[in-house]
Amino acid sequence: MLTIAHLSDIHLGQVHSRDGGKRARRRAEQVMAYLNALPGPLDAVLVTGDLADHGLPEEYEQVAKALTSRHPVLTCPGNHDVRAPYRQVLLGEEPSAEPVNRLHRLAGADVLMLDSSIPGQHDGLLDDPTLAWLDAQLTSGRQELPALVAFHHPPVELHVPYVDGIRQFGEARLAEVLRRHPRVAALLCGHSHTPAATTFAGLPLLVAPGVVSTIALPCEGGRGITFDHPPMLAFHVLDGDGRLTTHYRIVL
Repeated sequence: MLTIAHLSDIHLGQVHSRDGGKRARRRAEQVMAYLNALPGPLDAVLVTGDLADHGLPEEYEQVAKALTSRHPVLTCPGNHDVRAPYRQVLLGEEPSAEPVNRLHRLAGADVLMLDSSIPGQHDGLLDDPTLAWLDAQLTSGRQELPALVAFHHPPVELHVPYVDGIRQFGEARLAEVLRRHPRVAALLCGHSHTPAATTFAGLPLLVAPGVVSTIALPCEGGRGITFDHPPMLAFHVLDGDGRLTTHYRIVL
């Protein structure tokens, strides 16, 4: 059995409030303190994008400190991230504008973290090299184990108007790759700043809530982003047979 914590959209350096980003950092640290204090171990903590708010090197220095954990931390970029400083500060690599795609081999599953960002834009796309990389990794990986595929932008509408306009497009190409690999157990993403569960290409698509803020649904009054709700996260539990169960938690 595999247990993974999933959070998203910490937006360190965020300046929507008057405190110059202190609130965003405080909320990220609050969530990580909760995870670090758990009595049991986690196999990984996944953070699906928008780690920084402006993609600045000093913001990624904050990210590195805030995401310090006794658990393995796996990340991918979002639309607010910038690839070159992300690579340099968080990964210790040479700056590059190439997509940041990573395969992580956990004890009970392969976790593939994909870069769905488009430099300079807020909508998302898995480009052809990324999809080719995904296909190759799923083909050459440990066929006896399930795989989880994670990225920032949801590839379907979530009925949140603002987010739906900047979701992941070109999704039919992703669906084509996924259908070739039945060992993929689920897809994990962020971007929407609201917890959600749906399907894509016949697979569970599980959306992490935003740590820094929450986006209200139209039925809630269409207020858009709110900073009043507490931060949340998800726990994904993957059974040996590849069945995934998700639990959402408020962090007070």
